[in-house]
Amino acid sequence: MYHYYKQPTISKLIHFMKLQLITNLRKKVLENKKLILFIISKKIIVAIVLMFLSGSCISTKSTLKNVDDNAPVPRLSKNNTFIITEYSKDKKYGYNKDYPINIFYYNTYNEQLNEERFLNALAGPKGEKISYTKIETCCPFPSKRTAMGAGFLNIYEIRWEGQKKPILLYLNIYEKGYLKCPVGLSIKK
Repeated sequence: MYHYYKQPTISKLIHFMKLQLITNLRKKVLENKKLILFIISKKIIVAIVLMFLSGSCISTKSTLKNVDDNAPVPRLSKNNTFIITEYSKDKKYGYNKDYPINIFYYNTYNEQLNEERFLNALAGPKGEKISYTKIETCCPFPSKRTAMGAGFLNIYEIRWEGQKKPILLYLNIYEKGYLKCPVGLSIKK
């Protein structure tokens, strides 16, 4: 008795190979889906963390303690400096980020103009000529006076001849307040 073995036709071989290929592709797609979902979930977690961190940089409540919208607009002297008549009794005034000197640049195109007008009205403790340098911008806070809804403080280093260590003053150009001479300085004559 002969067993006759029938060889598969080429079309059957092609069909079998297609099935194998499709099965392998499905396995790969399933593996890739898991990998893609893992990558997407990591990116979502990173995005959420970044949103949280960026949102926490700017507080929704201001920590500034000496803002006064009713403070008068400072007057200018002949030398184009602010006329300052009062000395601050508060040792934190200007020296602490929560008690900055609120300059408020009020409609000028040069944001530093009023800072210079204020600083040029000051002198060292014994009337010495001071020099100043803006060294940093820091300390974001919410403000209705800017398009982005936040303001920043400028830190100035103040020096005069004979001084042992320079002092740092925090100036705020976004809010108003009464302008006074900080403790340890004097009003220029």
